Amino acid sequence: MKYIETFREGDKINDIYLCKYRQSAVAKNGKIYENVVFQDKTGTIDGKIWDPNSAGISDFEVLNYVWVTGDVTNFQGTLQLNVKRARRADPAEYVAENYLPVSEKDIDEMYTDLMKCMEKVKNPYLRKLIRMYFIDNQAFIEAFKKHSAAKTVHHSFVGGLLEHTLGVVRLCDFYVMQYPYLNRDLLLTAALFHDIGKLKEISNFPENDYTDDGQLLGHIVMGSELVGFACRHIQNFPKKLMSELQHCILAHHGELEYGSPKKPALPEALALNYADNTDAKLETMREVIKSAGVNMEWLGYNKLFESNIRKSTEF
Repeated sequence: MKYIETFREGDKINDIYLCKYRQSAVAKNGKIYENVVFQDKTGTIDGKIWDPNSAGISDFEVLNYVWVTGDVTNFQGTLQLNVKRARRADPAEYVAENYLPVSEKDIDEMYTDLMKCMEKVKNPYLRKLIRMYFIDNQAFIEAFKKHSAAKTVHHSFVGGLLEHTLGVVRLCDFYVMQYPYLNRDLLLTAALFHDIGKLKEISNFPENDYTDDGQLLGHIVMGSELVGFACRHIQNFPKKLMSELQHCILAHHGELEYGSPKKPALPEALALNYADNTDAKLETMREVIKSAGVNMEWLGYNKLFESNIRKSTEF
């Protein structure tokens, strides 16, 4: 099959892709068209069905595998698929694993590296907490390894939550070396647990969408609850330590308008906020630049960065 990451302007597409989104819209001239998003394991592409009532457009739904015929165009610096024909694919025509985006890094190696980083934590209560989830709970471990870190934007692929968590832990470990007054045990543990609420906020692949609890509560609150639940089941776990750890999780988005119930009140919470933001933003930039393929020109205004962006000359 022709993978989405290899698409170039002018390509003629005739292959099967997973439909992630389909929604009718109305153009300025009053004509109805449809916005669609197709996915394979290398990424996603926005598409347009300009004539949804055409005989060539058969009925298909979100999360169906769809045989698509169309042209790759460039709209404001972003590739787009102009769909001419589409039909639901038969199960015998595709292999589902080809349509799940997966981390480019080895998942088992990342998990091993993550656990090596956590060996630096010496506090016995925090070590028991880490063991409860990340060593003794095989069901949790398997789910954590396979989960994404987001619906879209950054690390939205199998292994994304693990890759993001490892990145944040490594940044936090560097912060401790640069600023020795930071509590390494608290900061590294908070970094490890900061996004475990994503396991409840976002559904598994191929759906990878917000759950009801994700919409109503969000991963920050649910992550804090998971940590609090575990701490209360560890005999004599210090109350103040539990509160500090939960605070770091509750404040890791930094600002109330970004979803944090609390703003950072501890230096470790501030460090976690910066590490989380750094890893998320740089991965987002990497994904945007990668999706541009060989295009070395300006890619146009990007809403996430509020700037026109492009690759550096030595990328």
